[in-house]
Amino acid sequence: MTLLEICLDDIDGAITAERRGADRIELCAGLVEGGTTPSLGTVQTLLGHVERIGVQVLVRQRAGDFVFSATEVDAMCADIEAMRALPTPTGVRLGFVIGALNPDGTVDRDATRRMLAACGDAPVTFHKAFDETIDLDEALDILIELGIGRVLTSGGPGTAADGASALARLVRRSAGRIAILAAGGIRPHTAADLIVRTGVGEVHLRAQEAIQSGRREDTATRLVTSATVIDDMLRALGR
Repeated sequence: MTLLEICLDDIDGAITAERRGADRIELCAGLVEGGTTPSLGTVQTLLGHVERIGVQVLVRQRAGDFVFSATEVDAMCADIEAMRALPTPTGVRLGFVIGALNPDGTVDRDATRRMLAACGDAPVTFHKAFDETIDLDEALDILIELGIGRVLTSGGPGTAADGASALARLVRRSAGRIAILAAGGIRPHTAADLIVRTGVGEVHLRAQEAIQSGRREDTATRLVTSATVIDDMLRALGR
């Protein structure tokens, strides 16, 4: 069975994802900036409203590049430790999405190792900083060596469809030692073909739709998690 992870920054969206049957969410803030760490209150509130869905929290101190200073890594480790201390429902597995690079485009082993230690026994995903590394195969080997459980990737820059051959290669190279979570422009009408071409066992998407602002006189819209898109994706996955 292909697992479905929904990327979101709305608490109500997490409830929707659980009710519709998604397996996991990646909880973020600031998705328009590429995603940053959500507030402790956001994580606490979300954990109080779900019962069984996997919750992976993005830990990224700021937008921009993935080259972090020692003090930024300090802050990310502190965020992880504070979130791990929150009450978590019995049926919910809380995990983290982390990552850091060196200026030369290689995985920052030291920063990643520090954050991984802060995560303890929680599930850990290395985020799409992976796709900015200079050698995906070497980066994958480093993540396996460090003990990372999952990597979020499009197989390089661009969409998952663009990187399908690289994704297939990474799946083969992983040999079951690390999960390959495919992301990047995946939609219900493209998912089945991508899975056949790559052999990935997990897919990730922002299942979004625009809704009107809550103010009657405001014509602006905002993005929320769509039950319809989740339903369509689960059907595409044969579920």
